Amino acid sequence: MTEYMINEEFIIKKNNDKQIVLSALEIYDLQNELSSLSIRFSKLSLDAKINLFFIDSKIFIGLYVLKKGMQYKVPLLCGYFNDYIIIDSVWHFVSFDKETINSIINKLGINVEDSLTFIQYLNLKSELRKANIEYVDKVNDKVSEIKAFSPNAIINEEIKAELFTYQNIGFNWLSFMYRNNCGAILADEMGLGKTLQIISLMAYLKRITKNIHFMVICPLSLLENWKREIEKFAPSLSVTVHHGSNRTGSYLELMKKDVVITSYSNAQSDLGMINMIDWDLLVVDEAQNIKNPHANRTKYIKQIKSKCSVAVTGTPFENHIEDIWSIVDFILPNYLGKLGPFIKEFGDDIESAERIEPLITPLMLRRRVVEVADDLPDRIDIPQPIIMDETEASLYEGKRKDALESLSELKIDKIQKLRMFCTHPYVYDNNFNDDPTKISSKYQRLCEILEEIVDNEEKILIFTSFNKMNDLLVSDLHKRFGVPVFSITGSTDVGDRQKIIDKFTVYIGSAILVLNPKAAGAGLNITAANHVIHYNLEWNPAVEDQASARSYRRGQDKNVFIYRLFYVGTIEEIINERISRKREISEAAIIGNQGEMNKEDLDRALRISPIGGSKNA
Repeated sequence: MTEYMINEEFIIKKNNDKQIVLSALEIYDLQNELSSLSIRFSKLSLDAKINLFFIDSKIFIGLYVLKKGMQYKVPLLCGYFNDYIIIDSVWHFVSFDKETINSIINKLGINVEDSLTFIQYLNLKSELRKANIEYVDKVNDKVSEIKAFSPNAIINEEIKAELFTYQNIGFNWLSFMYRNNCGAILADEMGLGKTLQIISLMAYLKRITKNIHFMVICPLSLLENWKREIEKFAPSLSVTVHHGSNRTGSYLELMKKDVVITSYSNAQSDLGMINMIDWDLLVVDEAQNIKNPHANRTKYIKQIKSKCSVAVTGTPFENHIEDIWSIVDFILPNYLGKLGPFIKEFGDDIESAERIEPLITPLMLRRRVVEVADDLPDRIDIPQPIIMDETEASLYEGKRKDALESLSELKIDKIQKLRMFCTHPYVYDNNFNDDPTKISSKYQRLCEILEEIVDNEEKILIFTSFNKMNDLLVSDLHKRFGVPVFSITGSTDVGDRQKIIDKFTVYIGSAILVLNPKAAGAGLNITAANHVIHYNLEWNPAVEDQASARSYRRGQDKNVFIYRLFYVGTIEEIINERISRKREISEAAIIGNQGEMNKEDLDRALRISPIGGSKNA
């Protein structure tokens, strides 16, 4: 005997005590036989939509139909979405691509009766988009809650810093993404401590996992900064810089350290050895360097195997839709599909940006300075220690040894020439006519900093005490960034200086003002700029402090960021140490009485070397 039953939402067939699920087609064919069940069969087909929603901090998937403005949940049969629904005793077909949707659910290992993991949620959106299946994403509106309230990670004694609230949120979000085996884009504006948030994640993972391996890939100009920041904020982490001709050729040597920091070029050339290690976390800093999906650099970086990949950049998507695809493809391969179909689907226009935003938002954390201003001090100092490349270091080494031979004679001109070379080879020798970024790691780093500031349409003061460097900055930066570049040097008429500042101030948008710290380091009010870059350091800290005060003074209504660029292992590092030492000893009133240099500092300056960071006689 066969018995048909209605169990609220669905019809089942009982035969020999076995329950058999009927499809919509089978039920429709049995209309006459089922006429006794007090149910009407409608020929009206209802369109169903996939719904992703958020309840009690959990993500769920549902299938819904709309009838007369009311939303109804489509029932589940055997763990899959059904193809019919009964509403008010009326049976309806449900129109949706049942086979494809259930296939995707099966492929991703989703149990539709349970909550989804975050990575399942992301992959489900990706698969639905690729299959051209329409869905409603109500989770995306709650992503900010996921980012702000995933505090399962606690950082305390392993980080030698007190995180701001937004930094702690960033650290927790990164740990959440890591636990979900999901890549991430940390895209906070410059000056908000992206590096510290990453280091906090590393220190936390080291505490709970012990044997763990992290790799940081960054521009050459940032190798030393990463190393010093890790040593300063997370001394429990062992760290090495994998760079230069003397770097190890053994992956076992790299595995002895918790953190390996390397450059883009070394990551590319040493890919085979790097891939002998199962990296737990791969961090790519200044990730706009892999925005071109066709570049060899990008292709090689994406071959590095890692449990979790994080892209760190203050300018995540700059120009083209390919930029977005390339960076996302690094942190979560295949999420946006193949490049060709993606470009056909999305163009370089506002409409495409709006359509792609819900796909990207869950993967990216971006805070602007104005959004967290109350959480910041008025002044943020950002030291920028830079390693010379091998060519620069070799040239500097020859000039250092020459100057060292004349130390007993105290030939100041040779000391000054070392400072000039550290500023830019062009300042030392007129014969350098190549792209300024190609022959100076410091100038390359300057341009990286400026790129983000200009993109945010903010104003910048750049201080340099060398007129030739001033000329180079004025001519090159205008061509490079397309913004006005003003200048005040010792030869600028005193009566014209305020006029130049006024033009700089009233200009709408980003602008650069290059100044000599001794000519414009006192008496001028330039609060239109909230970024100050000391391109070359001065022996006397008071000169630098007075220059910074042109922007950081009464009337400034923004946070001021002070960048100090200096080469590691050179005379500039000694100058930096001297400045720090003098500041610790005394306030500026006493510092101002100090002489420009002393014999001890000069001796140290001429014995430190950029080759291996050694002290050479």
